[in-house]
Amino acid sequence: MLGNQYVEAYHRLTKEANDAGLMRRRYGFYWTMMPLWALAAAGILAGVVLLGDTWWQLVLAALLGVVMSQLAFLGHEAAHQQIFASQSWNEWTARIIVGLVNGLSYGWWVDKHGRHHANPNKEREDPDVESTVLSFTPDSTDRRTGLAARLARYQGYYFLPLLLFEGFSLHVSSVRTILTGRDVAHRWTEIVFVGIRVVGYLAFLFVVLPPGKAAAFVAVQVAVFGFLLGGAFSPNHIGMPTVPHDADIDFLRRQVHMSRNVRGGPVVHFLMGGLEYQVEHHLFPMAPRPNLPAVQRLVRSHCAGNGIPYTETSLPGAFRTIIAYLNQVGLRNRDPYTCPLVRRYRG
Repeated sequence: MLGNQYVEAYHRLTKEANDAGLMRRRYGFYWTMMPLWALAAAGILAGVVLLGDTWWQLVLAALLGVVMSQLAFLGHEAAHQQIFASQSWNEWTARIIVGLVNGLSYGWWVDKHGRHHANPNKEREDPDVESTVLSFTPDSTDRRTGLAARLARYQGYYFLPLLLFEGFSLHVSSVRTILTGRDVAHRWTEIVFVGIRVVGYLAFLFVVLPPGKAAAFVAVQVAVFGFLLGGAFSPNHIGMPTVPHDADIDFLRRQVHMSRNVRGGPVVHFLMGGLEYQVEHHLFPMAPRPNLPAVQRLVRSHCAGNGIPYTETSLPGAFRTIIAYLNQVGLRNRDPYTCPLVRRYRG
């Protein structure tokens, strides 16, 4: 009966959001953002040609990393069917942005991200809590031995520097998947898109710039891109409760308990591409970015009315929690969970 209460609460919440028009597409916003960031990228590449042989190119590299992260957010929104009414238009917009613009595998990413949305912070189900570098749960720490186990004790302190390598990791995983993965949808389309983006981008830079500056440009651009993407996605779930793979939790509590919102105004909104409304995004993944503040007001009210904890903090506060949590897990602390629901499942 308790589970039915939350199922009914989510149905009421969904009806209110739909009745308020919060699922409607925001064509003006997206038709402004997509050309704007595409032109910004083209302008920066033109600037690379005009600026020539100088280390000031690294400023343009960092700016290009920022632009690429903003385009990636748009690809993320298209993959969630937020931009167009047509599923096909959304899918191919996402495929073009992710593959041809960002140089990543859309198929690999959408499969991974879809499994995360279905079971956030659920062991063996959420791919985002599985890592060969970091331990996100005590169970994963227990499986580590030797140097990996010793390093895990301090993993919180090197979490932020590791984000600088996230972009390189995304590219490597994408290429590996489209070349060797099983059952890759539109494999040849992905190979062509990613191939054009990666080979064409490198060829352009190494023709325009000396080899050392071209390599440095790539390193800075990809590092900034990865840091911004990792910095936008990681505050939302790391350090929130995790549950065993066999836990059965209704959709409303599953998404709210495991997600953290981040407040901070226009700067945070820009850096996180709307993902600071993570609770609302997980409950309504098709809600367009401009509608999320209004969705938040409904969700907060429903959570308060149903006794569901709603977590929101500042961006520095989120990272302090992440660092403390990762170090705690790395030290094999067997009780890093404060959520009563999780304590119930973990005994």
